[in-house]
Amino acid sequence: MIYFVRRSKKLYRTLSSRNSLLKPLKDIVLSGKTRHENWRRKQLNLLSNLLENHQDEILKALSEDLGKPPTEGFFEIIAVKQEIKLAQKNLSKWMKVKQINVPVSLRPAKAFVQPDPLGCVLIIGPWNYPFSLTLQPLVGALAAGNTAVLKPSEHAPNVSNLIKKLIEKYFQPEIAKVVEGDGNTAANLMTQQFDHVFFTGGENIGKKVMEAASKNLTPVTLELGGKSPAVVIDGANLEVTAKRIIWGKSLNAGQTCIAPDHLLVEHKLLDSLISNLKNSINSFYGNNPLDSKHLGSIINQNQFNRLNNLLKEAKKNGQIIYGGYSNETKRKISPTLIKIENRNDPLMKEELFGPLLPILSIKNLDEAISEFKFLPKPLALYLFGGGDKEQGQILALTSSGGVCFNDVVLQAGIPELPFGGVGLSGMGKYHGKAGFDNLTHYKSVLKRPFWLDLNFRYPPYNLDLSLLNRLIG
Repeated sequence: MIYFVRRSKKLYRTLSSRNSLLKPLKDIVLSGKTRHENWRRKQLNLLSNLLENHQDEILKALSEDLGKPPTEGFFEIIAVKQEIKLAQKNLSKWMKVKQINVPVSLRPAKAFVQPDPLGCVLIIGPWNYPFSLTLQPLVGALAAGNTAVLKPSEHAPNVSNLIKKLIEKYFQPEIAKVVEGDGNTAANLMTQQFDHVFFTGGENIGKKVMEAASKNLTPVTLELGGKSPAVVIDGANLEVTAKRIIWGKSLNAGQTCIAPDHLLVEHKLLDSLISNLKNSINSFYGNNPLDSKHLGSIINQNQFNRLNNLLKEAKKNGQIIYGGYSNETKRKISPTLIKIENRNDPLMKEELFGPLLPILSIKNLDEAISEFKFLPKPLALYLFGGGDKEQGQILALTSSGGVCFNDVVLQAGIPELPFGGVGLSGMGKYHGKAGFDNLTHYKSVLKRPFWLDLNFRYPPYNLDLSLLNRLIG
């Protein structure tokens, strides 16, 4: 008995220490304060002010961590700004209680669905877009009346430090809090009883997040990635197609979850498309892309080594069509076109997440679609060329997080368009109302008066079933 008491006290102290971080963040939600529209608008305004007042610091941190040129860094700021503006514009409508029709058999009664905050949300950010993909989910969380704990990526330390500094400056600690650290820190956070976990990152870590969340039955949103293909068929403007593909593949040095991972090109278009792809690389980054200020760097040495080893293997096998240069000191890799014969190539085993572009020849669109059915569902699927018929085939016969015709990446820039994966590319949606819905509990409510209390519902049951069927059916 003494042992049991001691053990219980130890367990209580452990649970108390775990909950000490969350208690104030949950208490304010349970107090009812966050249900008010004015409270939510205040938090969104604070986040907007944070962006307006610290743009230069944000761009500097992104440059230090990822070598992002100012234009690409500004995309991260714009993404969060658009999210805030959409939430501010539509918040009243999103928060409205929805009246539900009540069957005649249950009248007099009122039924409605009430949007409720979930509570405290844990947001685990990635390193590739360390600012926007950490703060965009925060917009939905605050709009829905939640509080949040942010865990920025340790692989982008300058951005992580800046997020912590700015959140502490603009928000009360019981509303938004930043916890910095490595994977062990994230694992410790996952032991706590959050009301939702929002994770952006890779598939392997996503599985671990989901496993850890299951121990507390915590719902999760997993924004992952995968090998998003771009298919080029007859009817594509090859010059424009090449520019858009190289832009999307080289954006953030290829470290974009919805970048075109590889190309599937109709055989008769292959030579012409490759020529246009080369021209686009030269036009964007000059004869020596490694010296271009418009090409970002690989996030860290481990990622650089992984990509560089793939590059060396492709060189050894004589697969390089164009490019193939790297600079370890700068952690830069030039946009590189690589010929592959089939899906057994090492470049096709996992998401590349870098400026290496494998190119595979196909007979036609039907061949590509047939292959897609046996592959993991990607976060994005791109089709260049064709017409309504071919676009209809892609929509009807394939499954992916999203689809974009004749362009790449831009679908993620539309805040009203839900964003998220399916299967191994993720679960759950956000952006705009999808983000609000994702972090809201829609509570079903029935309200009845005491009068008109008919006895036929109570035992002993004497009502004829045929009459009951007419009343209810």
